Amino acid sequence: MVTIRLSRGGSKKNPFYKIVVADIRSKRDGRYIERLGFYNPTAKGGEVSLRLDRERADHWIRQGAQPTDRAKQLLKQAAREAVAA
Repeated sequence: MVTIRLSRGGSKKNPFYKIVVADIRSKRDGRYIERLGFYNPTAKGGEVSLRLDRERADHWIRQGAQPTDRAKQLLKQAAREAVAA
């Protein structure tokens, strides 16, 4: 099964996440199929906190990929920001 999930990067106490499509059997920060965007929870000032290719995410969801709970929240947030812009 394929899932849309977060892959952690960054340094200690300074997380940075990649939003990726990965096989459910691969490790959290391991191999992935495609990178859809990123999420930076510690963004300050003019930095972008969320960037997501919604078209590719919708493609993967149509193909049967299951987003994790946090990935679902970020997909909804990206949709709200796209409507507001």
